[in-house]
Amino acid sequence: MNQTLELLSNESLVFPPLENALTEPNGLLAVGGDLSVERLCSAYRHGAFPWYSDEDPIMWWSPDPRAIITTSSIKINRTLRKVLKQKNFTVSINKAFDDVISLCADAPFRKEDTWIVSDMIKAYKQLHQQGHAHSIEVWQNDELVGGLYGVAVSGYFSGESMFYKVSNASKIALVALAQYLESVNITMIDCQMLNPFLEDMGCTEVSRDYFIALQKKHLSMTIPKDFWLPKEIK
Repeated sequence: MNQTLELLSNESLVFPPLENALTEPNGLLAVGGDLSVERLCSAYRHGAFPWYSDEDPIMWWSPDPRAIITTSSIKINRTLRKVLKQKNFTVSINKAFDDVISLCADAPFRKEDTWIVSDMIKAYKQLHQQGHAHSIEVWQNDELVGGLYGVAVSGYFSGESMFYKVSNASKIALVALAQYLESVNITMIDCQMLNPFLEDMGCTEVSRDYFIALQKKHLSMTIPKDFWLPKEIK
């Protein structure tokens, strides 16, 4: 079957059907458009996300299989469980979004070039200002030592990136997010694509069709109005 890649129009926020995504490279759905708040929200509702490098056009993806974490089944190994019991860290929501995304972009452990280019940082800061992008922060002695950020639409949360400055800090952020989401019966974190770190935390791959069905369920949920207000969480 011949597959053609759609070029997005600047005048329309409509994305092609996810089943139109290429098999090679896996999940490439469309190119072009912009990173406006409206288009990004449309993309996430549709099950797509942007991922590209500085020298590339904006590229939109919907891979098959899709990586997800079931919030009730996140893995906490013995070492991490011990760290959590020591309570040497505090965790907050949306208290330092700009710092988190900047640290994710410049994470020293990242071997490949970052996809969190300057245009992406600007766009996701705008998403955050309008209540669509959120951060989890991990603090030690009032220093930001780990965190993650992602996009939420109703009960659907799509994780984008994370960072750590001290061991286990990004794991603490992910566990805190999973437990916080589960507190309002959100059962899934969209992790987009699997990597060894996420796999160790319990991330699994599911078919695109299964993901779409699960996403629809979460998009229909009603979340408390104060859910994403800045706060410390346990």
